[in-house]
Amino acid sequence: MRWNWLYKLGTPSWFYQYIRAWLPYMYSVAFVLLLVGTVWGLGFAPIDSKQGNSYRILFIHAPVAHIAEVAYVLMAIMGAVGLIWKTKLSFMMMKASAPLGAAFTFVALVTGSIWGKPTWGAWWVWDARITSMLILFFLFLGVYALQDAYKNSDAGNKAAAVLSLVGVINVIIIKKSVEWWYTLHQPASIMKGAVDISMLIPLLINILGMYILYLSLLFSWSQVEILRQERRKQWVRDIALKSEL
Repeated sequence: MRWNWLYKLGTPSWFYQYIRAWLPYMYSVAFVLLLVGTVWGLGFAPIDSKQGNSYRILFIHAPVAHIAEVAYVLMAIMGAVGLIWKTKLSFMMMKASAPLGAAFTFVALVTGSIWGKPTWGAWWVWDARITSMLILFFLFLGVYALQDAYKNSDAGNKAAAVLSLVGVINVIIIKKSVEWWYTLHQPASIMKGAVDISMLIPLLINILGMYILYLSLLFSWSQVEILRQERRKQWVRDIALKSEL
């Protein structure tokens, strides 16, 4: 009885109809935050004393890279919930999260390369953090591909969930790489208070905006996956009928 709330939350029909009302507001808030943070960071934050204006890519790169790591951890949690409590929605959201996380990771790699060219003199180096981020990109793709690799969807879901859980080790490596090995990538700056407040505020605004954007996209893509898998259910037909009226 005490887990009834979890099973209700894990019901595709309940989730679809509940979250649909929130999505327009979430997208609006994300847009405003990212607009304010990006304009502030690119146009009004002071020039860095060492990197000049090239550091401004940080206001895009850092939030996107952070969300890529968060997306993987959340995907692994969804996989674990699906394995333990057998909730169908968890596997649906895990599948929606994989390509979305891969997209964020790809943008993080591209923006990191743009930042690396003027900073290190090269678009790409086999740095510990950069390499582990590339591995994260392939892990996202691997989880997505593995879910569709089996004719039996349950087997695919379980295999993908196990891979996502194993891959959490790589997220730990990403976080600790700048401490464990000599690396060109700069160490964590925000938690150590190494970022000036005039740069920190727009950066934090963009990070918050990126969180909300990621969740909005995750919920939207999950809705698409729910409709795809539940298309023969009566509640989906009822929704389609209402939309036609």
